[in-house]
Amino acid sequence: MTERSPMLPAERARTLALASAFLRGGVAAGLGLGSLAVLVTVLWISSPYPDSGPGGALRTAAAIWLLAHGAELVRPDTLSGVPAPVGVVPLLLVAGPVWLVHRAARDAAEPEEGRPRASQTGAFCAVTAGYLLVAAGAAAYARDGSLRVVPDTLAFPVALVVAGAAAAGVWTAAGRPLGPLPSWSPLVLQEALARTLFRNRAEAACRAAAVGAAVLSGGGALLVAVALGRNAAAAQESFLMLSGDWSGRFAVLLLGAALVPNAALWGAAYGLGPGFALGTGATATPLGLTGTPAVPNFPLLAAVPAEGPAAPLNWAALAVPVVAALAVAWCTVRRAAPADAPRARAWSPRETVLVTGLAALGCGAGTALLTAVAGGPLGSGALSAFGPVWWLTGPAALVWTAAVGVPAALLLRVWRLREPGWAWRRDLPADQAGERVAEPAVREPFPAPEKKANEEAEEEAAGRPPRRWWAPWRKGGPGGGAAQEGPAPTASAEEAAPAGGAATDDAGFEPYDFLPTDPWHEKEVREARWASLKQSSGGLMADFPARVPAAPRSEEPPAEAVGREGQEDRGPTP
Repeated sequence: MTERSPMLPAERARTLALASAFLRGGVAAGLGLGSLAVLVTVLWISSPYPDSGPGGALRTAAAIWLLAHGAELVRPDTLSGVPAPVGVVPLLLVAGPVWLVHRAARDAAEPEEGRPRASQTGAFCAVTAGYLLVAAGAAAYARDGSLRVVPDTLAFPVALVVAGAAAAGVWTAAGRPLGPLPSWSPLVLQEALARTLFRNRAEAACRAAAVGAAVLSGGGALLVAVALGRNAAAAQESFLMLSGDWSGRFAVLLLGAALVPNAALWGAAYGLGPGFALGTGATATPLGLTGTPAVPNFPLLAAVPAEGPAAPLNWAALAVPVVAALAVAWCTVRRAAPADAPRARAWSPRETVLVTGLAALGCGAGTALLTAVAGGPLGSGALSAFGPVWWLTGPAALVWTAAVGVPAALLLRVWRLREPGWAWRRDLPADQAGERVAEPAVREPFPAPEKKANEEAEEEAAGRPPRRWWAPWRKGGPGGGAAQEGPAPTASAEEAAPAGGAATDDAGFEPYDFLPTDPWHEKEVREARWASLKQSSGGLMADFPARVPAAPRSEEPPAEAVGREGQEDRGPTP
């Protein structure tokens, strides 16, 4: 009656979990393909002059969906009769499929209460296989359309993109750990990731590299926006010439929005120095546009600089890599010299240089990867080279970030560890590091009422707030300037104090800075406490001393023996 589902054997539960993960991968691919097919179908229906039927529209949607994964397309019908490749991937379209694969793998690898869960490797393989099965079917369906998929690109980069997104989803479900590595990985890397210090430094380098790449992309987007603003008339004319009806213009607007990340990376490559290619015979750099560009009619390409030498205003694009390098340095120094940590915990200059150099290397690698997918061929002739050259842009990003970021990181580290205004970050001198303020071994916990009243009256007369029993270490208040002396320790307390560690009354002393070192249970200290309690009781306590038990609590004598000893202490009963 209480079981919601029958108990399944372990093998069958594992099989069901893998089947569920496989189904999740197929559903993720279907959602991406279906959403794009709906958009293309709506544009086809609204077009006043469609070139083909609904089958052609769906084949075009399947080809564009595969293009979003990095596949290369071919246009067989051209004016010259030679098939023309389409290798420029709209990067905004890549976000949808990657997010769907990531989410499917994450949900398949996350544990669910009451349901079997596949292993991390099983979830990764099942989700990837389910997604790639749908991708293979879409490629076969688009084979007879106006845009055909090159079969070789289904393995690379389509399968690589899907596998990478699925691996990221499984890693997210596991909590994004930095280790341990698989058993087949090099032993040196396994030992390095086992150290917390190495993991912290590696995480700081990765974060700084990501920040540098993001700043480069943002700076490139700013350059494109400024250039489009200067050439707004040319961009508007190009937009209106491409289509005369509202459905066509809406399609051009969607394509331009999907290519905005590509344009940002083109601007970043322009600011770094290598620039970008506008065909096989033209290159645009901050120094000028050389050659004869083969530029198609498109609104975003209105931001391309004019032919000839560049103006001094174009040289301002070189500020983009400088700002990116400073961002990498600042992100590294925030971890190298934290604002809430003492100076002794700051990284050494060698560690700061090493982490900044690694961040520069990561920024260069990331920039090379992004610029490699931001461009591509758009034809077999003059447009066979179109966009940034990744093997020039990546090293340029590395050189800029390392040359500017490493000295900037060292200067920022010195500035954050400077003495003026940061006195709290100074290290203690060697002769003061081991000093400890000794507290009197015994204080009078409950002073006599008459003595306490007299002390409070004297303090009020002097204009100082009275001391409380719970804060006897406070020497003065806002209204008083003189320090108040605490109760003097007894002779036994002075004997119990260590040699060379005499009790001091320091104004900044806090009694909980360290544990008391006085022997609490020794005979002299107990007698001193007993005398203090007797004095504060006002004559209510007896004159006999405190009895020290000879045995621990677990070895106490029987109750009859305790009763006899008590009678002997109290004397004969009257």
